[in-house]
Formats: sequence, structure tokens, C-alpha cells
Amino acid sequence: MVGDKQKYAGMTVNERLVVSGFMAVFDKAIERQDYEKASEILEAVELDDVNIEAILAQVLTR
Repeated sequence: MVGDKQKYAGMTVNERLVVSGFMAVFDKAIERQDYEKASEILEAVELDDVNIEAILAQVLTR
């Protein structure tokens, strides 16, 4: 049995967002430059802080 923490193992970020149903919400957060919301969503799809920071640094202009 796969543990909850491995639900998204082997998936890309986009795959995680689609499977979780967060893609549209994440896209809106990016459009609004909402760092906190985008970060929460990425955390919900089991990304670690280092990866979240790297992704948001590329897609958001702070």
C-alpha cells in the first residue's frame, strides 16, 4: 500500500496539479501574483520548500 506522502511520487508538477484538481486555482494564483496561495497549493501536492521556492521564483515576479 502506498502511503499518503507518496500519492504524487513520480509525477511532474503539472501532473500533480491536474490530478489534485488544483490546476485552475494555481493558474489564478499565478495571474494574481499571489505567492502565499500558490505556495499553499504546491505544498498540498507534496512539494518541499526548496522546490516550491524554485518554482515560484520562475513563475512569479516579486
